[in-house]
Amino acid sequence: MADHLRKYEALFNLTPQRMRMIVEAFKESLELGLSKHGQIVPMIPTYVFGWPTSQELGNFLAVDLGGTNLRVCLVTFEGKGKFEITQAKNRLSEEQKQDEGQRLFDFCGKCLKAFVDANHESGPISVLPLGFTVGLALSLVTMTSFSTSLSSSRTHTKGFGAPNTEGHDVVEMFRKSLSKHQIPAEIVALTCDTTGTLIPSDSHYVNPKTRIACIFGTGCNATYMEKVKDIPKIADLGIDPEMEIAINCEWGAFDSFEHENLPRTKYDQTIDESSKKPGEQAFEKLISGRYLGEILRLIICELIDEDVLFLGQNTYKIEIAYSFDTAFLSLMESDSTDELLMIIGIFNHLFALETTLAERQFFRALAKLVGRRAARLSACGIAAIVSRMGYLEEGCAVGADGSLYNKYPMFPERIHEGLFYIFGEKGKNIVTYRAEDGSGIGSAIVAAMTKFRKEAQIYPNL
Repeated sequence: MADHLRKYEALFNLTPQRMRMIVEAFKESLELGLSKHGQIVPMIPTYVFGWPTSQELGNFLAVDLGGTNLRVCLVTFEGKGKFEITQAKNRLSEEQKQDEGQRLFDFCGKCLKAFVDANHESGPISVLPLGFTVGLALSLVTMTSFSTSLSSSRTHTKGFGAPNTEGHDVVEMFRKSLSKHQIPAEIVALTCDTTGTLIPSDSHYVNPKTRIACIFGTGCNATYMEKVKDIPKIADLGIDPEMEIAINCEWGAFDSFEHENLPRTKYDQTIDESSKKPGEQAFEKLISGRYLGEILRLIICELIDEDVLFLGQNTYKIEIAYSFDTAFLSLMESDSTDELLMIIGIFNHLFALETTLAERQFFRALAKLVGRRAARLSACGIAAIVSRMGYLEEGCAVGADGSLYNKYPMFPERIHEGLFYIFGEKGKNIVTYRAEDGSGIGSAIVAAMTKFRKEAQIYPNL
């Protein structure tokens, strides 16, 4: 086992020098995406201008369609950064995520209807502004008078494969569901989950040093604020060049197609080639929770084929693609028992396989290699934004959400370790913190900001 482990350590280890090279290439991709439309890392302007004022007032609904859950919220803003939130979560099944697009949004409408009915006080129902957060890759296609109308451009991210969604206007699809279920709500803003996480994270609501928001979960992404004057591709829109605008990086696409910068192994290549869209989302396929378990499963299957593991045992269960969940890696790394009883349970009860202590120690070490590489690559993405924006000297905070960041053992610590390897001592100036469920309140804040912008006639047609 020790000899095999050394081989995989060589494959999955990232040196500080290699990380710094990735950061420079990443930074170039970000800048190219800001300069021109249609780039691999698209750097999508969200048309969310600046930070909230803390004076937001009123009742707002928020719907957050993520990779794992559908969350519906009622947020009451009271001014001075104070708010009350009532929310409910509904888990999305794999069948729902692969269902026909309109039926997926009808499910969203059904859940919202039940939530509104359960939380409505007696008396007439007023139409509430609604902020809609979608955990899919989004591209700007049209801009209506009161909400940014967006359509999904890469619906395979986060495990979604809903047909009749790609290239369609998801706002209009959701509006149909609101009408069908007679829900008293009007969609005023559509945003991605990272923008929703970024907006409430500033000094008025959470952390005064926040400059970046990231999602590390079923998928991965980042959002930060950029001056309009530094976004050449929107120079013709007549927006105040000093205005700040949130940029949805869609950084999961970094190094797609050409694969010149990321340290892809043959296991990563197998995952890519067998995916619904080979060549795309190269960065995401190395670091997101959807793929880490499959990477480890492919290594195990290789060792089975080489007659190293499970001799004489029936291995058909573990040979099923994506049968080894990333949550298993998390459990394996957190197993502190002498006999590694958690790992015994995973292999015995789920795959009907017997393991020796040496094998279990080997599996835990493999899980650490795969998880550590994902965290260090995640640090590279953060470092690219930090480097571009010049945040290193004064430092900044990064609001992070997602199952990997929140639940995978040592993931935040390994990101910080990666930032130290990239920047040296100054890397300690960049601190990530847990911004769990931030996108729900963020969606409501964006709706409030959009409503104010419309009423004040500030770029009302964007």
